[in-house]
Amino acid sequence: MKVFKNARIYVEGHGVVKTDMAFDEKITALGGGLCGEEISLPENAVVVPGFIDEHIHGAMGSDGMDGTIKDISTISETLVKEGTVAFLVTTMTQSVDNISKALNAVNEYIGGRLSGGAEVLGVHLEGPFISVKHVGAQPIEYVQSPSKKAFDVYNEASGGNVKIVTLAPEVEGADELIPYLKKKGIVASIGHTDATFEQVEKAKELGATNITHTFNAQTPLHHRKAGVVGAAMLDDDLVCEVICDTIHVSVPAMKLLVKSKPSDKVVLITDSMRAKRLPDGISELGGQTVIVKNGEARLENGALAGSVLKMNDAVKNMVEKVGVDFCTAVDFASANPAKSLGLYAERGSIAIGKRADFTVLDDKFNVIATYVGGVKKY
Repeated sequence: MKVFKNARIYVEGHGVVKTDMAFDEKITALGGGLCGEEISLPENAVVVPGFIDEHIHGAMGSDGMDGTIKDISTISETLVKEGTVAFLVTTMTQSVDNISKALNAVNEYIGGRLSGGAEVLGVHLEGPFISVKHVGAQPIEYVQSPSKKAFDVYNEASGGNVKIVTLAPEVEGADELIPYLKKKGIVASIGHTDATFEQVEKAKELGATNITHTFNAQTPLHHRKAGVVGAAMLDDDLVCEVICDTIHVSVPAMKLLVKSKPSDKVVLITDSMRAKRLPDGISELGGQTVIVKNGEARLENGALAGSVLKMNDAVKNMVEKVGVDFCTAVDFASANPAKSLGLYAERGSIAIGKRADFTVLDDKFNVIATYVGGVKKY
């Protein structure tokens, strides 16, 4: 049994308190006077629930679409350095063969119970069921009409590990796929879409619950056409992903989103690509050249191509620039994605009986240590 003694810990339902915490694979006790193998922490340290990134493509030169165990392992081992304990390997619009290859690798990785760093929870299938009008940095030639049959090909390749599907609800076939996903317990997320406000409402009635990278690659808020963004902010039930790098979304826009949404319906994501943690220069996304400079990743035509954002920096930005209180910002990166994925009973907060997944931050939001299932991974 390991014990944090007299440490500052963000305990579910209590905020940040000074206490002891005992854990092995799970958190076994909280309170004073606990005994075990003591772990000392700096005075400025705070223990928070580990971050969960439900939308990330790559890091450190590797991408989930590379379709190898080695590349998934590289991403996993990199993410613990930013406090992320679990993630969804996120695909993108590509050929059926390339997507299937990537999904086969995820299936093999999960089946092999590999655990180099952050845990792979499954797959976020971002595309190919998107709108040609809002492809963003995804290659338009591989956009595919949504259908149960097409989805089943991908889900089977993943070993049934698809957890989120980003789709455009206005595209023919989406009305069939959304309720099919709901029945299977898979999150239908509205994104890369030209949907109207009314089409978002209809999609929600069919079972869609989430908005993919809110504000980006979707119809904006206009005073005569509220669009996807208007629906995202007005509907208290929709879970909104947001890339808090202040590049994809401005600080005022994020303030507006946070002010509009219940505190448990905002999810921080990085949407990072392979250039994360690499020097500025030329990179790649889906066979397209990406230029990374000053923290921005863009295609040659200037379109944003994912991010190089780290999750601890996303939390920092949410606190220092958007003005969200510390515990709420941490929830955006831990409790809220766990709830969105139906995993909150076992992870996403620090409480007795939950997994010992946590991150130790200093007072500058730097990551001191990351524990996954009670094992120190960074």
